[in-house]
Amino acid sequence: MSAELSIAALAALWGAVAGALLPRAAYRFSVPSGEEWRSTCPDGHPVEGWLGAARCSRGGAAYGPGAAVPATVTALACAALAAATGTRPELAVWLLLAPVAVLLTLVDVRVRRLPDVLTLPLAGAALVLLGLITLVPEHAGSWSTALYGTLALGAGYYALFLINPSGMAFGDVKLALGAGAVLGWYGWSTLVLGAFAGFLLGSLYGLVLVVARRTAGGEGPTYIAFGPFLIGGVFLGLLVGAYTA
Repeated sequence: MSAELSIAALAALWGAVAGALLPRAAYRFSVPSGEEWRSTCPDGHPVEGWLGAARCSRGGAAYGPGAAVPATVTALACAALAAATGTRPELAVWLLLAPVAVLLTLVDVRVRRLPDVLTLPLAGAALVLLGLITLVPEHAGSWSTALYGTLALGAGYYALFLINPSGMAFGDVKLALGAGAVLGWYGWSTLVLGAFAGFLLGSLYGLVLVVARRTAGGEGPTYIAFGPFLIGGVFLGLLVGAYTA
């Protein structure tokens, strides 16, 4: 087995294990804005810790998302990132950030919220970890463009938020900071590609919803959680940037 295949297999294993630990955190974070994080299961029993299955410690009943979907999605994402990045050291950063991105996707889909305790540390961790990677030989990227990418994409999303607050949540602005760091690592072209891909994915999904609602005779505006599409765009941009670096 080649080194690249071995790394991809190990990355998939890491992703499967990490993804399987996300359901409890997804359940606890999935509350409307302004509310405290969940500390009990639906039956009122305390939820211990943040990682692991979303099952009641007393009755064993499931109360949150299952482990199969996040484990599979995280495993596939990590394997794809490993295949694109190869043996370069920045792969370690992508593998550490991927489970957080999956967790954010789970929460945003469930309650249309991107918790600050995840988005802001994600941006800081991305910059710090990528800064450390610059000290390791054979990396392919630039920390300065990662920093500028953080500022540029964050500013761009903030401008969109000011223009249309009802169409762009402020949580998306905070998530854009980390997204800009990750995409900026491989240069401005990767940043533009990833940002465009996110808007394209979100627009296509919104169009499908509008057509479906009109076909069914529905009325009123259609709101979507944009975080998953922003993350999807980052993933696609990062794959292209890592592969062509």
